[in-house]
Amino acid sequence: QIQLVESGGGLVQAGGSLRLSCAASGRTFSSYAMGWFRQAPGKEREFVSAISWSGSRTKFADSVKGRFTVSRDNAKSTVYLQMNSLKPEDTAVYYCAADLWGNEPSTVVAVYEYWGQGTQVTVSS
Repeated sequence: QIQLVESGGGLVQAGGSLRLSCAASGRTFSSYAMGWFRQAPGKEREFVSAISWSGSRTKFADSVKGRFTVSRDNAKSTVYLQMNSLKPEDTAVYYCAADLWGNEPSTVVAVYEYWGQGTQVTVSS
């Protein structure tokens, strides 16, 4: 069993930055890949970014490439999503998720077995 807790969301003006954190517990953090997803009202949950267990491989949605970065600190069992140059269309609830079995960071929602409760990010224009 893995528990994931996101933090760092909030209200920010367009062009601003936020850093989301996701703290994990319950299993050796360095053994599994992590992903970030988001869901806006009335829309399906969509992939944002993912990082391999070692942090050496990452993936990003085209909509956030060049603006978001993902990193992890295995000693702290925490994964981060640094979001820069935020746009109103980035407004959503952001979720972190754990993929216990994948060797590569995955973009697929169904691959992830554990999810956090989500944190709201609101970008005003």
